[in-house]
Amino acid sequence: MSSNLLSLFTPLYLHYPKWIHPELFPGVPVLGLIRWYGLMYICAFVTAYLVLKQEMKEGALDSEGYKATEDDLFSFIACGIIFLLIGARVFSTLVYDTSGLYWKKPWLIFWPFDTTTHQFTGLAGMSYHGGFIGGLIGMIVWCKKHKKPVQKWVDAMVLAIPLGYTFGRIGNFMNGELYGRITTMPWGMVFPLHDKLARHPSQLYEFGLEGVVLFFILWFYSAKPKPACQAFEGTSLSCEASMYEVR
Repeated sequence: MSSNLLSLFTPLYLHYPKWIHPELFPGVPVLGLIRWYGLMYICAFVTAYLVLKQEMKEGALDSEGYKATEDDLFSFIACGIIFLLIGARVFSTLVYDTSGLYWKKPWLIFWPFDTTTHQFTGLAGMSYHGGFIGGLIGMIVWCKKHKKPVQKWVDAMVLAIPLGYTFGRIGNFMNGELYGRITTMPWGMVFPLHDKLARHPSQLYEFGLEGVVLFFILWFYSAKPKPACQAFEGTSLSCEASMYEVR
């Protein structure tokens, strides 16, 4: 049987682009330290600020007798980011890592260098669930400290979560990580750093479904008029959490 005929029975798949590297400028001094994953976090935080700023203009963050300011936004987001990063890193290293390394050497949890090569790697490994829990705790702490309605502010922030999630999954794809199961579908992709088997590019699935699509669902939901009662505050958070788990 000729090679051309055999090729008809060979599963089609996509190759992970060779030009993609975890670093934006691989091999370039200093600039080589900048990584796509870290850049995506910055994009996510900037997006969260822009979304909250728009909601602030619409009066969604105002309380009785008080109008929210940009200083409120900065401190609210900063507190959420700090707790988010702590939660994401702690969950990734102490909950999801099965090697037990971080339980024996907890100082490595926030150590940004490779223990073997001593090269700068940043905080490699973040957990969405840990970030969600940490960020939520951070927002609650801020609201309690500044005496702001927790449900109102958290609900406003929820709209930015799916957009931030899209950037996170782009970062995972650029790192060539968090791919899916082996597949024979023609859109399966070979990630060379793992093996030579075609796998579902699950990062891109989640980018579209749990990022873009979920954002528009929450956006339409938040834009829909609701009764002006406290019982309806906090429902966007419940909606986002429930939809994320439907996978």
